[in-house]
Amino acid sequence: MHAQAFFTDVAERGRPLNVVGEHITVLASGATTGSYEVFLQEGPEGSGPIPHSHPWDESFFVTCGEVDFSVDGSALRAAGIGDLVHIPAGTPHWFRWRQGGGAMLSMTSRLGASRLFADIDREIAPDKPDVETLIAIGLRNGLTLAN
Repeated sequence: MHAQAFFTDVAERGRPLNVVGEHITVLASGATTGSYEVFLQEGPEGSGPIPHSHPWDESFFVTCGEVDFSVDGSALRAAGIGDLVHIPAGTPHWFRWRQGGGAMLSMTSRLGASRLFADIDREIAPDKPDVETLIAIGLRNGLTLAN
């Protein structure tokens, strides 16, 4: 598939997806680009995913606030405004927003995360997430839970 050039202004963008407390706006899905995906992720203090890995590379560029990352079991490292964190496919990782929350752009190497986020938004109550359903959604979208 050969992707076409596109321009999406703010009015054309879909609503942010509620992914267990984080608001994730799909800026470009793999279905649109033909490969990579781009998201705006905004999270309140303390939010973020459980340790996991997936079959796509993922990079995060912090635009507001600070976020703690753990990659492949390493000690926490804080990323602040202007910092970039790259995580290769299959690498266990997780993150937590620090005091005041924040925002970051995230990019993935292929289609996958947009489907995962849409499924979570559709099937999980953000205020009382059902952990078994959340795990099932992750597994069917290629996630592996890490210890």
